Amino acid sequence: MARIGIIGSAGRMGAALTAAIAAAGEELAGGIDKDGDLAALAARSDVLVDFSAPAALEGNLDAAIAAGVPIVVGTTGLEERHHWLCDAAGESIPILQTGNTSLGVTLLAHLVREAASKLGEDWDIEIAETHHRMKVDAPSGTALLLGEAAAKGRGIDLAGHAARGRDGITGARTSGEIGFSSLRGGSVAGDHSVLFLGDSERLSLSHLAEDRSIFARGAVRAAQWLIGKAPGRYTMPEVLGL
Repeated sequence: MARIGIIGSAGRMGAALTAAIAAAGEELAGGIDKDGDLAALAARSDVLVDFSAPAALEGNLDAAIAAGVPIVVGTTGLEERHHWLCDAAGESIPILQTGNTSLGVTLLAHLVREAASKLGEDWDIEIAETHHRMKVDAPSGTALLLGEAAAKGRGIDLAGHAARGRDGITGARTSGEIGFSSLRGGSVAGDHSVLFLGDSERLSLSHLAEDRSIFARGAVRAAQWLIGKAPGRYTMPEVLGL
């Protein structure tokens, strides 16, 4: 039985993770938030799952490294600096960082990469996402994950080809760009669609999240998989063997 510790346990994801850990037959090592004893939690855990905040990531990684325990990072809104920190942590411990722990989204990203690699640049790519009114970052981590999948399929750099927040007289669409649009409202857990738009035909690949439990179940599966791995930075596709 694996002992799984939750960083960011007071929120809705924390409650979902607690239920998912029990459903998976694993042991909850405990949970903390910003004022908790992170070192103590890390010391009694076989693996940590972090759904807290970007500002807390560096301290969370330091605690995992000090205790020598793997960590799954599902926190969204990360910036380039945070990814450098994850890379550095991977030199000491196993770490899996992802913008979405859903197993369905993981497979969707795989399909998006395949489609992008097979369809030519005359097929435009647009990514649309909808989330609840309380979400603070846009595009969502999942939308960016899907954008990265599309960019890798095309062999291009997403940063140099992403189009966000079109407004006003923007001119014609630039060939090869990957567009993003974000909608916010209600209690939507997370809807994502990747549209491949060609001449006289369209292909749509979508995932609809009905409940946060899907992210919790995926995170627990990732945590189980990460235990015993060598230090390094791992991905959700590896959990599914993709």
